[in-house]
Amino acid sequence: MGEVQGKWKGYFGKNGLRVFSPEYYAVCAVGGMLSAGTTHLAITPLDVLKVNMQVNPAKYNSIFSGLHILVKEQGLSSLWRGWTGKLFGYGAQGGCRFGLYEYFKKMYSDVLGAKNQNFIFFISSASAQVIADVALCPFEAVKVRVQTQPKFAKGLVDGFPKVYNTEGLSGFSRGLFPLWGRNLPFAMIMFSSFEHSVDILYRKLIQKRKEECSRAQQLGVTCIAGYASGAVGTFISNPADNIVSSLYNKKANSIMEAVKKIGFANLFTRSLPIRITLVGPVITLQWFFYDTIKVLSGLPTSGGIIHDDVEAA
Repeated sequence: MGEVQGKWKGYFGKNGLRVFSPEYYAVCAVGGMLSAGTTHLAITPLDVLKVNMQVNPAKYNSIFSGLHILVKEQGLSSLWRGWTGKLFGYGAQGGCRFGLYEYFKKMYSDVLGAKNQNFIFFISSASAQVIADVALCPFEAVKVRVQTQPKFAKGLVDGFPKVYNTEGLSGFSRGLFPLWGRNLPFAMIMFSSFEHSVDILYRKLIQKRKEECSRAQQLGVTCIAGYASGAVGTFISNPADNIVSSLYNKKANSIMEAVKKIGFANLFTRSLPIRITLVGPVITLQWFFYDTIKVLSGLPTSGGIIHDDVEAA
């Protein structure tokens, strides 16, 4: 892959932006930040419900009844509780996830060569996600508490000092390992599924090379591949997502205790319908916004295994 990707090294987009240049990675990081931050902000009400379903499944036992209970007991404003954590936390995570994935994919492909594409997708996404979750973790620590403990804080401004005053720096990193447990498998499956889905769509369905398709067609491929990658990753990451919510809300003091209290089967099924409702469209929109920003910058859309007979667009 390194040899093949080298064909892109001198490629300049319509705006003169060279692929794999520092400016290219900056566009990828900004695109990831904007796409992830805005999409997560948009689904804040469903995220509030999801977290409450994980923490108190007996009370919030379905999507519609759960929303009704939240609005009835806490008002409409409760559905937007924690929106600042969603916007800034997932913006930071998205910038690192997408920008660093592009960087690591190029770096590892140069080292490992063209015959290790699956491994390159896995290790690149994992490397990017480790850093992305470190950026997300402090915001997530505050967000989950704000969403499930109405009297804890109003948002990030008063939530950060309250966490620090009550728990110290460890309060911001309490859920880091479960976050990795949730997001590392998700990212590895998501990026790999996306790359292969794009490749299959062009070779088997459209039967054209990417550069022969219009930008609208390319963005359509991005959306289909994005939804597929999000759906696959959701099931894989659901157990760790339940553990994260349990730890942040002190329903358990350790990962093993959380697993025991939740139950092994419930790790996979609890809040899964709402996570599927959330994650599929969110990941689709993230890829769409991300690739739209790249296209507007004069760059090619994302994904697809680059074969030896494919030249740069």
